[in-house]
Amino acid sequence: MTKTAVALIVAPNGARRKPSDHPRLPITPDTAALETRAAVSAGAAVVHLHARDSAGKHTLDPAINRVFMDAVRRELNNDVVIQLTTEAVGQFSPEQQIQLIRELRPEAASFAIQELIPSNSIADMQRGGAFFDWVHNQGIIAQYILYSADDVSRYHQLKEEGILPNDKHHLLFVLGRYSKTQQSKPTDLIPMLSALQDDTRWAVCAFGQQEHRCAATAIALGGDIRVGFENNLHDMNGDQAVSNATLIQQAATIATSMARPIMTADAFRQLF
Repeated sequence: MTKTAVALIVAPNGARRKPSDHPRLPITPDTAALETRAAVSAGAAVVHLHARDSAGKHTLDPAINRVFMDAVRRELNNDVVIQLTTEAVGQFSPEQQIQLIRELRPEAASFAIQELIPSNSIADMQRGGAFFDWVHNQGIIAQYILYSADDVSRYHQLKEEGILPNDKHHLLFVLGRYSKTQQSKPTDLIPMLSALQDDTRWAVCAFGQQEHRCAATAIALGGDIRVGFENNLHDMNGDQAVSNATLIQQAATIATSMARPIMTADAFRQLF
């Protein structure tokens, strides 16, 4: 099953959007837990979780993130893998990103290599290498976020140099991040896959109303996918999606049509 099944990841809120963008966008622990439950019922195995503070702003504060993480775990027990984000959004330093994960030790976390190892300086490489070695030793499921073919090539270089561990990686290819309108298209995936040098498991997320087309392409090519209100608010018909679960259900239907079973949270854990 692990060779052919697809992992569906839900990204229910992100760092920037507000309930004024969509009434089902969750910014409290309880609403995040309920939206995640609906997405898991539709087929999600993993939730990519952003915590929000009392003003609704994205935060890496460990105490607030713990409250969000605990709320989802109470609602779903082990029926979902909780992946904490370390996204900086131009506000948080690598030290703050690292502190969040060291303090909470979540089951899974996502890391933008551009943010955690922003340069090839000795200081950045040593700090990043020590942290990612610790993540690996803790058994935290690491997802490395890559935005371009150049990012993919640098990822391989960092592995070759021993800055990143050699195994138990999950990659996320972000499509459309640097386009003027941040509207992804399926062909954005081709350069990134061309730069991939091994069989590391990968997933795709995509900005804008072609999210479902990008997801279908990734599923057809053997990848996992991440969908949700963080990147797109519309269903495959161009209408406002009812909920995050709507987007997960669409993806599940596409996967089933391609004879790819839907992976459970436990099956995803077993990969790493």
